[in-house]
Amino acid sequence: MAIEHDALKSGARKQVAVKRVNGKPAEPFFAVDLFCGAGGLSEGFRQAGFTIIAGSDNDPDAMATYASNFPEARAITGDIRSAAVKQQILDAARHATVLIGGPPCQAFSQVRNHTRMIDDPRNALYREFVDVLKQTLPPAFVVENVTGMDQMGVRKQIATDLSLDGEYIVLPQVVDAADFGVPQTRKRLLFVGVRTASGMVPPVLTGSEAVQAVTLARFTGSRRPRYQVVVQEHIRSLRTGEALAAPDNPSVVSAADAISDLIELPVGNRQDILPYSELMAPQSAYQRLMREEAGTTLANVQVPRLNPDTKLRLLGIPPGGNYRDLREDLQERYITGHRWGQDNGTGKLSRKHFYAYRRLHPDVWAWTLNTKADSVYHYSVARALSVREFARLQSFPDRFVFTTDPRPGMIEGRHDGGPAHSRYRQAGNAVPPLLAKAVGVSLAAQLRIFLSHEQRYAGAG
Repeated sequence: MAIEHDALKSGARKQVAVKRVNGKPAEPFFAVDLFCGAGGLSEGFRQAGFTIIAGSDNDPDAMATYASNFPEARAITGDIRSAAVKQQILDAARHATVLIGGPPCQAFSQVRNHTRMIDDPRNALYREFVDVLKQTLPPAFVVENVTGMDQMGVRKQIATDLSLDGEYIVLPQVVDAADFGVPQTRKRLLFVGVRTASGMVPPVLTGSEAVQAVTLARFTGSRRPRYQVVVQEHIRSLRTGEALAAPDNPSVVSAADAISDLIELPVGNRQDILPYSELMAPQSAYQRLMREEAGTTLANVQVPRLNPDTKLRLLGIPPGGNYRDLREDLQERYITGHRWGQDNGTGKLSRKHFYAYRRLHPDVWAWTLNTKADSVYHYSVARALSVREFARLQSFPDRFVFTTDPRPGMIEGRHDGGPAHSRYRQAGNAVPPLLAKAVGVSLAAQLRIFLSHEQRYAGAG
């Protein structure tokens, strides 16, 4: 018996008949994005040819960005546990070909405590995603989350929950964004599910395997440490190294390939929009790709000021380095006498870990970004990165603008920190669109099988 789904009925097909992707008519595939944040998953699926019909999140600032960048979609702001919000989500999800999202899990249930993740009260949002899936039964779904979930039997638990007692075939897999043309190593655990009776098979994502071919090695023979990209001695690895060194090859992208045209962004500039005419011409195929359809101006280009101590430390760290490369005198809590932050009483810096004062290396992809502006610094200029440079390292196109809800104060769902921090948080938390696009393209191939089955069934009727 064929699976009925109104997103693929003739009326829905007419709705997107004029939409085109890469000059070709788009498939009538529809996506609803739960816990969408700024919309990294949605952007990738849109690039893969899907029509985004709705996104939902509790963060009003992220949803302001989402609404601005997805005018074709319904932006549903609020807690999914609210009956009114849940109803809006269900109304949209009943028309979805694929349900996508990254439901947060506060507790990684461990085997030894005999508590399933879905039963832990701290995982109520994850449970809501499963419930929406159960109530709407789209042909396919994609769930993404951090790889920390992939432990202590949790992967099997989640796959079992999402299978809905055999309704779906679920394939878990770990992928790294750098293997899919993203200039950042970012591992994610994906669960791709397809209806068991649909004739589809969950696609296996295969990328360049670049992260297995290249390492950044630290050498200490010179006056100060230096870092150099080392390519493994294997034919496929050597090809990866060649692609990484070639600016016109976007299959493997370095930090310089991603942001070298933005090197001259002024520090402390209050203008968050600059004309491209004041910036360098694109230096790589990736930069040209990011600039497509962006118009004449570039947004999110403010670069925060640094205190004098931080600038001195950055000048003492080589590209690719971090805190451990600082000379002893640069590890003093206050170098110039300028008092900043909390005094820890030791006279020395307290940030003594890998993530402190990290500088990009121009010849390899970035480390995994987080939600803070100081999570990584520029490779050749002693400065932090702009939100736009975060976005480039995440593979957001330049036409994608990060913003915030204009309402002041701590409105419901807003995170502390102010508008500037929110934009970094939105960009740093997102799923890289090029990774999401790879998922969408692979899933669309299976959905075409499903669509052909539906069309044959309709014709036979």
